[in-house]
Amino acid sequence: MAAVAAVAASVVVKHTFVLAHLRFVPTRSLVSEVRIAHLCNETLVTVANGRLPGLAVEVTERDAIAVHVVNKSPHNITIHWHGLKQRLNCWADGVPSVTQCPIRPGHNLTYRLNVTGQEGTLWWHAHVSCLRASLHGAFVVRPRRAYPFPKPDKEIPIVIGEWWNLNLAQLAKNMGDGCYDDSSSATTINGKLGDLYNCSVKVYWILLSIPGKTYLLRLVNAALYSEYYVKIAGHRFTVVGADANYVHPFATDVVAIGPGETVDALVVADAAPGRYYMVALGGQAPKPDIQIPETRSRATVRYTSGGGGEAPPPVAPEMPDQHDYMVSFNFHCNMSSLRRRHPRPPPRADESLFVALRMGSVCRGGRASCKRSGSKESIIVETMNNLRTLPDRPARPFNFTDRALIPWGPNEAWLEPTEKAAAARRLRHGAVVDVVFQNTAVVDTDNHPMHLHGHDVFVLPQGHDNYDAARDAARYNLVDPPLKNTVLVPRLGWAAVRFVADNPGVWYMRCHYEFHLSMGMAAIFIVEDGPTESTSLPAPPSEFLTCNHAHRLVPNELYLKNTNTTGARVNEA
Repeated sequence: MAAVAAVAASVVVKHTFVLAHLRFVPTRSLVSEVRIAHLCNETLVTVANGRLPGLAVEVTERDAIAVHVVNKSPHNITIHWHGLKQRLNCWADGVPSVTQCPIRPGHNLTYRLNVTGQEGTLWWHAHVSCLRASLHGAFVVRPRRAYPFPKPDKEIPIVIGEWWNLNLAQLAKNMGDGCYDDSSSATTINGKLGDLYNCSVKVYWILLSIPGKTYLLRLVNAALYSEYYVKIAGHRFTVVGADANYVHPFATDVVAIGPGETVDALVVADAAPGRYYMVALGGQAPKPDIQIPETRSRATVRYTSGGGGEAPPPVAPEMPDQHDYMVSFNFHCNMSSLRRRHPRPPPRADESLFVALRMGSVCRGGRASCKRSGSKESIIVETMNNLRTLPDRPARPFNFTDRALIPWGPNEAWLEPTEKAAAARRLRHGAVVDVVFQNTAVVDTDNHPMHLHGHDVFVLPQGHDNYDAARDAARYNLVDPPLKNTVLVPRLGWAAVRFVADNPGVWYMRCHYEFHLSMGMAAIFIVEDGPTESTSLPAPPSEFLTCNHAHRLVPNELYLKNTNTTGARVNEA
């Protein structure tokens, strides 16, 4: 009876995404190839259903979801449902050439998803080249029971993004060629530039605040490049969730959110009547790291009750220094899991990996030797342990956070040569896996938002400088560590995570800086089948796309060789 009740309680939610070249015009017409006008220019972009950001998918926990994607763009497209665990359903994960073939122009695909055991804010985005800069939207999962905090009076998605005057397909080509010179033209909040840019709206209202009401802000960082610091003048946040997992509530006047991350935060409209700026400021590493122009946008919060006469100018918040990475470090260290809603991590690991995240270079044209350190003879790449298969440790240990390695040459030159190759790691079903991500100082010191598909990870601790197992393993939080799908590895520091490999399939692990991904900072975890049909990956659904019109993607042939796949079809929602 319980199973019947659970099925009866679930709802099939259907959406259709039409992907086309669109222009924002003052009509509601949907046309196939027009342009968005920003920054005194018109730029051709790819969006879903005529919106930037795209449609917010809103569901309730345990719903089944069918999203029909119609590709009317000239690009190959896949959609990744960022943070959705995709239990026994890696075929709907949306990673091209890993779990599916792209949706070709003029074709379509229905993604069949289910949401179980997750509540909060996720998001969806294109997983092809740089198109996620315009092709993205929020994915909201509401609880079937009450929130574990006072019910808000209103919920508002806040999607932070970047606007590029440069064509995004060209941007992807530049990144693949190791170009380090491109930077976004503007920062957006819910697709709007605000009043800091030429040819933009004079004022962008993010919400109308009713005094005394509580608002749940669902923040998403959809940017290609930057972590953002978010503040609202005269107000404080109470953070209650991150990456669709509840956290023990904590108060802060600033939210730090890396690319790929989501944050749920309550804001009470308890300031004096007036207007207040919400500001999103892009953080970046200080010199001698390569610098990009400051990225910033703002919107206006206005109270609905106020006196007559001319309104005073909006109050601006005092923002952190964009190079102050301690703001990010302290924000993320404040997170702990809400124990009554989430489990504890397993007490010990079966496998342990130490993954050094660093920059390197390869010679163009497959040559054995070349000039490096920024020379046109070589291509910049980003690596994880510098090898084709993902080993337990780096092949060449060094002082990972030595500041002398930041400038190009001569100190870092001996570390530059690397491989441009895929990395994979096979995991036994049910294995408890520890991964220490060690950031390094080789050429750049950016933090790295590491995103694992198909699983949440327990963030045990994080720290500065080089990880020391003898010292730092004793600091592991095995009581209430936060659960995340995207872990921001701090600048010149490290983060240790633990997860249970209990979702069979092929799962991407990547840095969510698009530049770093395009240069190779990605790996694949192959999680083997369990001993039963209910713990084994079914074959792909019948409508699954074929590659090159000939070869169908199947688990045994391409990825899960020698594992116990059942051959059962995915149940259709």
